[in-house]
Amino acid sequence: MIVNINIGLLGHVDSGKTTLARALSTIASTAAFDKNPQSKERGITLDLGFSAVVVEAPSRLKSLAPNLEQVQFTFVDCPGHASLIRTIIGGAQIIDFMLLVIDSQKGIQTQTAECIVIGELLQRKLIMVVNKIDLLEEATRAAQLQKLNGKLRKTLAQTSFDSDSTIFNVSALEKINIEVDLFYLLNIFLISHFVIQDLLDNIVSQVEIPKRNKDAPLVMYTDHCFSIKGQGTICTGTIVQGSVAVNDLVEIPAIKEQRKVKSIQMFRRPVQTAAMGDRVGICVPQFNPKTMERGILTQPGYLNNVYAACIRINPIRFYKFAIRSKSKLHITIGHDTVMANMILFKSVNNKPTEEFNLNDEYEYVEELEPTINSITEDCIFALLEFQTPILAAENATLIAAKLDLDAQSNCCRLAFWGRMLWCTHANNYALEVLPIFKVFKHKSKQGFIQRLVNEHEIIVENLFSKQGNREIYLGKQVVLSTGETGVIESTFGQKSKVKVTFMNALRPETLNELKGGRFGSVKVLLNYKKYIFNKQLSLVQ
Repeated sequence: MIVNINIGLLGHVDSGKTTLARALSTIASTAAFDKNPQSKERGITLDLGFSAVVVEAPSRLKSLAPNLEQVQFTFVDCPGHASLIRTIIGGAQIIDFMLLVIDSQKGIQTQTAECIVIGELLQRKLIMVVNKIDLLEEATRAAQLQKLNGKLRKTLAQTSFDSDSTIFNVSALEKINIEVDLFYLLNIFLISHFVIQDLLDNIVSQVEIPKRNKDAPLVMYTDHCFSIKGQGTICTGTIVQGSVAVNDLVEIPAIKEQRKVKSIQMFRRPVQTAAMGDRVGICVPQFNPKTMERGILTQPGYLNNVYAACIRINPIRFYKFAIRSKSKLHITIGHDTVMANMILFKSVNNKPTEEFNLNDEYEYVEELEPTINSITEDCIFALLEFQTPILAAENATLIAAKLDLDAQSNCCRLAFWGRMLWCTHANNYALEVLPIFKVFKHKSKQGFIQRLVNEHEIIVENLFSKQGNREIYLGKQVVLSTGETGVIESTFGQKSKVKVTFMNALRPETLNELKGGRFGSVKVLLNYKKYIFNKQLSLVQ
């Protein structure tokens, strides 16, 4: 038996990820090592690249799975350019393990930090690889690497990663690595040169057999699609859920058609079945590959378009901007990125933080300030209304980013993430579904007493505008700044006045103020809840 483990190579542009993937791999796919003509022309990775190596399974894993003979590592080479962050996010969601590649001369850069954030929120295991050590001056190389390694460990200490995580100092081009150990008391560096096989051995020593949900309905993220004359259309990608076999019927939601699987290959090796975690090419009867360059294959009928979703927000502390209701952000699910309108709200029932109930009441939140993002104990939810419907499975991970920020700015563009707690497949959800949401705003109006009628009645002015509809407020409670509670009994006059009555007589001190003509010293307050999605429930106290 062979098990496949997907290892992502992430990092800033031009840190040597593709060269490292080539050094570690013995098997190349049709999408490996920047074969894209534009990648060759520009000298950078523009899309996900895939290559692999097969090693003997370590005894540690064989003891857990006696039938296990080999482990295949599929290397997912992610682009590093800032403008390709959505491709990076998509690639990170299909990996089990992460190699963070860092240029030894430049250290941690903007996209390096964003990759750390992505790995952290997806809870991937991490090895840091400091690359291009052959470009450092030999006389000062050890000192420079020791200083950089120290900075990297300090950075890791601020994350959920272990600050003692392995750091490899390598030259992917020269296929060597330098192990740097510091004897703090003696301040002596021991430098040893090994072939890059040491890095691969270390990966083998750290990996675990991933948990695979093979019994769930099939979901496969496809990243390349092309036709072969006489055979059909080849969809290559990673199975993220379930399994597939030759002769199975699969659905291509993007074109709303179904096809029978003619054959399956795993790095040019024919197989009859494949399961979650496997990188495969699936051949199906002909369709135009341009209609699905990047998309999803599923079990028929499993996925439908999601028009809106609700998540609990997990803010990313490096995001230095306010997160505001009624703003727009880019939302990435799998390989797809779409714009979404956002409404924030918070629980008022002290429910468990991950629980969302459509029947509960929630309070509208105008914005989360950056300083609050990392320290708030409130359970903040976001209703995301997608401008373009998106395909997503239940409990899918969503990552929100502000990708219209200047890609060259020294800012983290990743705002927050969360798992889908609720979604709707109704394309007219604004009429059918949104009115069910009990999201309210606290509203307050303030007026003044215009005249004292008697100890039980007053006339109030300026509580409403002259053009406002006073009728909808009849029967609502008001509170005087002196503490008495009354009810709006009726409108008064032709403009904005209303009559307020009190079951209990006004307090003597209040009456004295009013009888003395000091009407401005007593304020009239009207507090109520306004439901933002349901006009029929718009005024509730």
